[in-house]
Amino acid sequence: MTTPWGELGLTRFPEHPRDRLRAWDASDEYLLRHLAEQGTDLSGTVVTVGDRWGAQVTALATHPSVRVPVQITDSFLGQEATRANLARNGVEPGAVRLLTTRDAPPGRIDVLLVRVPKSLALLEDQLLRLAPSVHENTVVVGAGMVKEIHTSTLALFERVLGPTRTSQAVRKARLIFCVPDASLERPENPWPYTYALPEGIGAVSGRTVVNHAGVFCADRLDIGTRFFLGHLPDGRDARRVVDLGCGNGVVGTAMALTSPGAEVLFTDESFQAVASAEATYKANDVRGHAEFRVGDALAGVPAGSVDLVLNNPPFHSHQATTDATAWRMFTGARRALRPGGELWVVGNRHLGYHVKLRRVFGNSQLVAGDPKFVVLKAVRR
Repeated sequence: MTTPWGELGLTRFPEHPRDRLRAWDASDEYLLRHLAEQGTDLSGTVVTVGDRWGAQVTALATHPSVRVPVQITDSFLGQEATRANLARNGVEPGAVRLLTTRDAPPGRIDVLLVRVPKSLALLEDQLLRLAPSVHENTVVVGAGMVKEIHTSTLALFERVLGPTRTSQAVRKARLIFCVPDASLERPENPWPYTYALPEGIGAVSGRTVVNHAGVFCADRLDIGTRFFLGHLPDGRDARRVVDLGCGNGVVGTAMALTSPGAEVLFTDESFQAVASAEATYKANDVRGHAEFRVGDALAGVPAGSVDLVLNNPPFHSHQATTDATAWRMFTGARRALRPGGELWVVGNRHLGYHVKLRRVFGNSQLVAGDPKFVVLKAVRR
């Protein structure tokens, strides 16, 4: 990536030689170029929010005026990419402060850079959390591709921070300029959001769900998970179960309720998701042992240590459609499962997960299906 302060070598995480997706886009370049052209004072506390793969904070760490820039992210993979990109470009780890969306933000922010997320709810939550640290002289600049910035995005900046306008589009990217208004009466933060599940979905019927901002389908039960809940395995003989890509933890909680003797591992690469899963589990007073872990799929789980893996794989990485995450989840599940252990997957019928499962496991069985979704089972031989 070309920046006003030099060239940077950047990759996504985990790094793969055949990955054609870049670790930055035109909005990152536009933002950094704007800071340089405007001569923005970067000597105070500089905070980047939603910096997807560390492009912004790595560039800022090479700027002579920036002391210790702060990155706030919801993504474990994004944070690991940042660490790797800092090292790749010769930046010492202590030169950047890495925070998650679950950490308290700095008490004072002088420059706030916001990479607009896909989730408007996550943006709302983050702006409301950051607003008390912003002062009237804080420079606030948002960035995103044109297709990611909507009227609702601008209205949210204006409602939480102050008057907002946008730049002209350059290479399909746009900037957002916001002037903080200290007299603004900010709304209450509505997150996390709690609701009761519908009836007719098995063990979790009528149970409580807690969703932190940014979790997929945060205000209702998504139809894929609902279909999965109606076709979960018995699991009574399973000693160790994994809710892989757990989201709000509804699937793992359902298994914990029906298999009280099992240890359930909830894992996701989103800090918001794992916090939601833990809150959902605790809200339902489930008996048994559970572990909540933020990480890269099943990395770190011992080989042959798991009896059952339940998975609803994502097929997007931000705005890009990709099956890389599903491949990593499936291959990780095969390694983690004991012989005879099972991976159960729900997915859109058109994604063809049965082909991938046959390649990874050598087998795939259709458990249930409707015109939109299928539930598939693969057994570790």
